[in-house]
Amino acid sequence: MDAVLERADDSSELKVIPQDADESPSRAEAEAAVRTLIRWAGDDPTREGLLDTPKRVVKAYEEFFEGYKKDPAEILSRTFEEVNGYDDMVVLRGIKVESHCEHHMVPVSGTAHVGYMPSGSVVGISKLARIVEAFGKRLQTQETMTAQIADALEEHLQPKGVAVIIDATHQCMTCRGVKHDGVYTITRQFRGCFKEADEERRFWDLIRG
Repeated sequence: MDAVLERADDSSELKVIPQDADESPSRAEAEAAVRTLIRWAGDDPTREGLLDTPKRVVKAYEEFFEGYKKDPAEILSRTFEEVNGYDDMVVLRGIKVESHCEHHMVPVSGTAHVGYMPSGSVVGISKLARIVEAFGKRLQTQETMTAQIADALEEHLQPKGVAVIIDATHQCMTCRGVKHDGVYTITRQFRGCFKEADEERRFWDLIRG
């Protein structure tokens, strides 16, 4: 059982309202939470410049975290077997990554390179970018996101191998804490045939152009 905070009508005190863990808060509750954060930060949510901010923030969150509504199985459900015997790797390099750190809820921005070795059928190339987006637009660690993308491709395409590399910067490092600019985090997952030195090398050669 989860809970939300609500201000009692006749008191300045907050009371705890039980809430089912699977029940999503209403838009009004989400906007109220933003107003609380504005007050906590030291500003007045009723002043003109901030009056519509809660609505804007909630609308933005719908876009930032729309990955929770994406089903990897559905994205990868349609494959094509008419490929004239094509049996080499398929690689997309330079896929834009936009995510949010689950520890501080600040942006993670970077690039993903995704490849797989077909085992008889291929998936539309746009679907590889959609899989990155589906997992990226959630509260994430980069390590988890990298593994999730590889897991989805393995499970639903059943290829001979999968390769995923993500190269990203984290605002939790640039805007707070150590405040180090220009630091890139690189995570990788090589599965199946991509664990072989020759295939790994070929993949690296392709994404380096």
